[in-house]
Amino acid sequence: MKTRYIIGIIISLAFLAIGISVLDSSKIEYGTIEAARATGRKMQVKGTWVREQGANYDAERNLFTFSMKDEKGEVIQVEYQGARPNNFDIAESIVVKGLFEDKQFIANEILTKCPSKYEGNADQLRKSGT
Repeated sequence: MKTRYIIGIIISLAFLAIGISVLDSSKIEYGTIEAARATGRKMQVKGTWVREQGANYDAERNLFTFSMKDEKGEVIQVEYQGARPNNFDIAESIVVKGLFEDKQFIANEILTKCPSKYEGNADQLRKSGT
């Protein structure tokens, strides 16, 4: 009877260790371009699109490329296998998730933060006293 409990505890601990390992490997930390380059690990980098350098979508290869400046002012070429994200042109900031490879950031996801359509209304309400 005791061996069943011991085996059950061992199996439970094994599943717990596997679960912790999977959760730890799936978390992606925020960093700068410099940190992404140095670690070689998957990271999230927040920045802004460098509009002067444009953006290009190659429909034949389904490849979207653009330049992004991070919060420290470093500029990097971003390559994303997929279509140009919605609201990319009006985004206040961009978060790219991926890896740094061969002098460019290979993104597997792009998130855009757009200006709120309600911000102007809140300012107007405060001024009018409502």
